[in-house]
Amino acid sequence: MKPLIFVYAILISFVFLAFTSSEDKRYERTFYEDGTLASEGWMRFNVKTDYWSFYHTNGKIAEKGFFTYGKKEKYWFFYDENRIRTKEGKYVKNKQEGWWLFYDKKGQINHKCQLKNGIENGYCLKYIDSKMISAEKYSNGAKIKEWSTFKDFTHENSLSDLQ
Repeated sequence: MKPLIFVYAILISFVFLAFTSSEDKRYERTFYEDGTLASEGWMRFNVKTDYWSFYHTNGKIAEKGFFTYGKKEKYWFFYDENRIRTKEGKYVKNKQEGWWLFYDKKGQINHKCQLKNGIENGYCLKYIDSKMISAEKYSNGAKIKEWSTFKDFTHENSLSDLQ
């Protein structure tokens, strides 16, 4: 009797493991109607997890980054249809956090902002040809101060404030 119970226990364990491993984690791809790849990445229990890539209809990368339990996490990169980077930054539980960099059509930084819960909260710095030309300070999305030159900004602020 004991050997029979042991055999049944082993069989049930194998069935359980086979079911959970097939449902647990799988690589998934989605496609546009024309067959072009739209997205690819890992799913766990039908929720996006780990590294994902999303594509424009022309097949070029649109965005890439990580998911945890279906929410954007860690560092993400975004691109236009010509594969020129448009922005990059960190997500925490699907919300933009910390310094985000935004790029012009040439792929150069044209501004960067400190974000909290997806809204400006801290400094936003504007650039032309890689030189800071102006700055703004925000609190929960509301602009509270503006500087029209780098000199004015550094007169009132320490560059260590930008870390």
